[in-house]
Parts: sequence; structure tokens; C-alpha cells
Amino acid sequence: MTRSRRVVVVAALALVAIGAGSYLLRASQGARAPASRPVPAVPVTAAAVVTKTVPVRLRAIGNIEPYTSVALKALVDGQIVAVRFNEGDEVRKGAVLFEIDRRPFEAQLQQAQANLLKDRATLDHAREQERRYKDLLEQKFISPDAYGQVRTNAETAAAQVRADEAAIQGIRLQIEYCTIRAPITGYAGRIMIQQGNLVKANDTNALVVINQVRPIYASFSVPEQDLDAVRRYDADGELQVSAAVPKSTHPPLVGKLTFIDNTTDTATGTIRLRAAFPNLDKALWPGQFVDVVLTLTQQKDAVVMPATAVQNGPNGQYVFVVKPDNSVELRNVKIARTEGDDAVVASGVAPGDTVVTAGQLRLAPGIHVKLDSGKSA
Repeated sequence: MTRSRRVVVVAALALVAIGAGSYLLRASQGARAPASRPVPAVPVTAAAVVTKTVPVRLRAIGNIEPYTSVALKALVDGQIVAVRFNEGDEVRKGAVLFEIDRRPFEAQLQQAQANLLKDRATLDHAREQERRYKDLLEQKFISPDAYGQVRTNAETAAAQVRADEAAIQGIRLQIEYCTIRAPITGYAGRIMIQQGNLVKANDTNALVVINQVRPIYASFSVPEQDLDAVRRYDADGELQVSAAVPKSTHPPLVGKLTFIDNTTDTATGTIRLRAAFPNLDKALWPGQFVDVVLTLTQQKDAVVMPATAVQNGPNGQYVFVVKPDNSVELRNVKIARTEGDDAVVASGVAPGDTVVTAGQLRLAPGIHVKLDSGKSA
């Protein structure tokens, strides 16, 4: 064997020895490696599924409307000589708002009264003449035709007196119309026609609009598929409605349902409803938008759990239920509706079950959990 071949053989034996040593070293280290640690329990918050009475409600966006809105117009022609209120004032029923110049009507009244006095004198003379002619007729000094003419004159004079009296009543009524009073108690809007302007009877433009705000209405719409339930529960008694102004610190006002429209809106598929509120503190104002809640009934023994327990997955809604050994299982559920922080369950869980309400992201079926005793229910 030449020297060069001996060198190659020695080098090959050395590489084999080094590889065998490395393998034995790794094998010995693997034998001494510690066993894998158990997966720690995941801390979660949980709550119990319970039964309780839950209201059945419909929610909508409503618009506040005045209980009554009156656009005041003049009933006679004339000039406005006085305005007895300020824009935005609360006016009481019967309060004087506008005054129209009454002098032309007072002159007409004096003329009509004079005509009445004249025609009454004519009537007295005609009646006296009728009595004389009646005596002459009984004595057959005159013909029946002559007496008939005198009687006709008396009746004509009486009719003229009645016409004069009616004319005086009409003029007095026009004088009353010169003073325009508030027909309702409410708040006055902007004055459309100022003092000094001429107005016409029943003109197109109103003098002012008065809105009654105590009580007040809220109009809102609900889907047409809820109409049967609304009508059914409304037939059993008055339905309670609450209205709250968004972002307001004022507590919601409570009223009652007063109107169900007789026609469904074909464009939106909704039915219009209206509720009345006492509004004693004037918290609601015409034109406002409010959050409306219509309470239909109270559902007893409803299966309820916190809405935060419900998760959405590819197969629908589900929850993690904590089993007696503190492991969890995934359970599909059907939620009938949510009411505040509660979810009303149609199926999937039963009263007494414990569901995870926080910490679901780290869970999978079979994982053990550690309940947060301070927050669990």
C-alpha cells in the first residue's frame, strides 16, 4: 500500500469516528430531554344561562310632531294695527295676538243700526195701518183686496227689520274678527305679516303658526311583517312607547300608542304608527328625531344569556359551553333576538349551562379553562 492510499484510508476512518460520536452524543441528549409540559388552562369569563321575563320590543327612529298645529289667518280685510306677542312666545288659548283696524266696521254697524231704527218705525206704522184696515174689513167698508195689500206691506216691513238685525249681527261678528285670538295653547312661530300691513280674508299666507307641544306626538314606522303583532297586542290594551333624544341626558319619555295607519307604504314596506306623550317638561320639540321603543308584551321564562357570549362562525352563531371538568365544547345556537345586553335563545343551550363571555379567541373544543371568579356569573 502506497503512502497516499494509507492517508486516504486514515482520513475516512476519522470521519466515520466523528460521525458516530456525534450520533451517540445526540442520542444521549435526547434521552435526557424533559417531557413536554401540559397546556395551561385558559383564563376566561363565563356566565350562566338563565330564565327570566324579557320584554318584546320594536325599535325605530321617530320624528316629533306637534299635537295640534294651527295656521292663523285673517277672516276680514283690513290693516294690522297691533301685534300683542313676540315670536317664539308660549301663548295661552284665548290670548289676543293680532288686532285689525275695526273703524270701518264700526261705521258700518252705526249705519246698519240707523237702518234698523228707520225700518222699525216703518213696521210700527204698517202694523197700525193693518189693524185699522182689519176693522174696516169687518165692517165691510173696504174690499178684501185692499186689506190684503196693507197686510202685505206690514209683513214686508217686518222682514226688512229682521234683515237689518241679521246685518247688524254680521257686522258685529266682523268686528270680533278684527281681534285675532289664540285658538290653542302652544308656541308661536315666526310672524309672517308684521304690524302696518294690509291683510285679506283667508289669504294664502298665514299670519303665524302655533304648535301645541303639551301633549306631543312621535311618528315612526315599523316593518309590515310586525303589523299583525302590533294590532294583536294593541287590541289587548294600550301599548307603551318610550322616546329618547339621542345623546341627551334627559331620561326617555313614556307615552302610549294612539294611531296605526290604514295603509302600508308600498315603497318602503313599512307601516306608520304614532304615539302620544304628555311632554310636561317640554323635553320633546317638533321636528326632533328620537329613538322609539314600542313594548308589545312581556315574555315569561325566556332562556337568556349575555349577548357577548355569542360568536359568529362559518356555520352560523355558536357559543363555548364550559363542561363540569372545565373543558369547553363548541355549540351552535339560534338567537331569537337581543334585548339590551341579553340574547334571547331559541335553541342550542339550556338554563343552567355556563357559557364563555370573554376570552373566546384562545379557545378550541376540548381546551380547559380557568374561570375568572371575580367576573363569572
